[in-house]
Amino acid sequence: MQGWLWWIIVGLIAGWATGRIMKGSGYGPIMDIVLGIIGAVIGGWIMTALGFGAGGLIWSIVVAIIGAVILVWVVRLVTGNRTAL
Repeated sequence: MQGWLWWIIVGLIAGWATGRIMKGSGYGPIMDIVLGIIGAVIGGWIMTALGFGAGGLIWSIVVAIIGAVILVWVVRLVTGNRTAL
């Protein structure tokens, strides 16, 4: 149970930060969590491919933010919409 709670907390923080970075505000609590969790998966895959190891909570949040920013950037490129997602 505690694992899911950490995923939600990391997702919420990463999604909120990505919203601030990419458009100036968050996307709402639920979308922030979803965006952050998907970003964590993408960021984890990228960091593993680059040879970086696992870290603690802060590292997880940073990786999730990187992944979420990349996700939002790609979605905006594909849709042509600056506020998509």
